[in-house]
Amino acid sequence: MTGPDERLRRGRAVRKSVSRASHGRWTAAAGRPDPVGVLRQQAADRLPELLPIRYGRMAASPFAFLRGAAAVMAADLAADPHTGLTVQLCGDAHLLNFGVFASPERSLLFDLNDFDETQPGPFEWDVKRLAASVAVAARQNAHGDDWARGSALAAARSYRETIRELAGQGELDVWYHRIDTADLLPLIRKPELRERVESNLARARRRTSLRALGKLTELRDGGRRIVHDPPLLEPLARSDARTVAEVFAGYRSTLPEERRVLLDRYEYVDAARKVVGVGSVGTRCFILLLTGRDADDPLFLQVKEAGPSVLRDHLPADRHGHQGHRVVAGQRLMQAVGDIFLGWTTGPEGRHFYARQLRDMKGSAEVETMTRSLLERYAGLCGRALARAHARSGDRIAIAGYLGSADTFDRAVADFAMSYADRTAADHALLTAAVADGAVTAVTGI
Repeated sequence: MTGPDERLRRGRAVRKSVSRASHGRWTAAAGRPDPVGVLRQQAADRLPELLPIRYGRMAASPFAFLRGAAAVMAADLAADPHTGLTVQLCGDAHLLNFGVFASPERSLLFDLNDFDETQPGPFEWDVKRLAASVAVAARQNAHGDDWARGSALAAARSYRETIRELAGQGELDVWYHRIDTADLLPLIRKPELRERVESNLARARRRTSLRALGKLTELRDGGRRIVHDPPLLEPLARSDARTVAEVFAGYRSTLPEERRVLLDRYEYVDAARKVVGVGSVGTRCFILLLTGRDADDPLFLQVKEAGPSVLRDHLPADRHGHQGHRVVAGQRLMQAVGDIFLGWTTGPEGRHFYARQLRDMKGSAEVETMTRSLLERYAGLCGRALARAHARSGDRIAIAGYLGSADTFDRAVADFAMSYADRTAADHALLTAAVADGAVTAVTGI
C-alpha cells in the first residue's frame, strides 16, 4: 500500500501539468456551445408541458440560471485541463444544494443534499461550481465585487484547509466525520447572525412528515389525500399511476433487509405528480403518502426520475449502468449519514428512478436574503462540507499535496468564480432574450 508521503508527492507532482494558479485563467472556449441550445438538448426527454416552468424559473435571475445550467457549466469545465485527482463529484455543488437534515439519531446535520448529477471526476470541478455560485449570489444580493470575490475565496479556502485537516486523520475518523449543526452556533459571535441561524434550524426541525400531513393533504374520499395544486402538484394520470405502482414495487427490493421490514409496516394511501427544483423541472417526479400505525403516522416519499449525469459526456463512464443506482450510490458515498429509505428501481419504458424521504427535518438556506458576512460564513461552511464528502471517496492526501499550505489555489478559484459570474450573467441574458423573442416559451411566477 502506498504510504502518505508518496501520496503527498504524487499530489504535488500534478502541479507540473496543471498548476494551481492556472485554475484562475478562464475564458470561454472557442466554439463554445450555445447555452440555450444545451438546455434544449437536455430537455429533449422531459415532459414538454412542464418545460415553460423550467425556463421561467431559470430566467428569474442569473443565480436561478446557474442553478439550472449544470450541463452548460459541465461543458465549460471539461474544455480546460484538469488535475485527474478523482473523487465522487456532486456534479451540481451550488449553494442551494447544501442544507440540513436529520440523522437516524435525530441530530440535525449539515451536508450536500442533491446528487442527481453525481459521478467520479476531478475534485476541482465541484469546488469551481460552488465558488461560482457564491460569486453570482453575492452579486445578486448587491454585495459588490470585492465581497463576491471574498466569499468565493472563503469557500475555496475552507475546502483546502478541511482537506488538509482530514488528510492527517485515519480512515474511520474521516468516514465518521460529520458537521453537526449544534457545533456551528458557538462559532457565530454576532448575536443577530446567531439568532437568524437558530431560527432557520428551528424551522428545519419542524419540517417533518407529520407537519407535512397538514400542509400537503386534505380530507377527501373518506380519508387523507394529497392536495392538488396544478401544475406544481397534480393528480396522477392513468399512465403515471402504472409508473408509481411499478416503481414502488421494485424500489422495495433495493432497500437493506431491515429497511424492507420497516417499509412493509406502512400502507400506501395516495400519490401525485410534483414539479421540483429548477434544473430538474420536466423530469418525472412523484410524491407518495403512506401511513404507519394510524393516519397520524405518515411517511412521504419522493420518487424521481434519474437521467444521465450532465458529466457523462465529459468523463469516463460511471460503473453503474442504472442511473437511479448511480444517484443512490453517490449519495451514500458522499453524505455523512444517508436517508434510511433511499433506494432505486426501473419503471415503465426502462426509465430509471430513485426514491427518498420527502421531508425529514430538511431545510435549505435563504441565500437571496443573506448579508455579506453571513454569505461569506455560509460559503466557508459549504466548502467544508464539500471537502468532507470528497475525502470519503478520493485520495484526500494526494489532493492535500496538490493544494498545499499556501492560498494559491484559493485565489485562483476566486478569480475563476468572478469570470464565470460574468459568463453566467451573459448566458442568463441570452435566455431572457430568447424568451422575449418567443424562441423559448417560459411561464414566470410559478
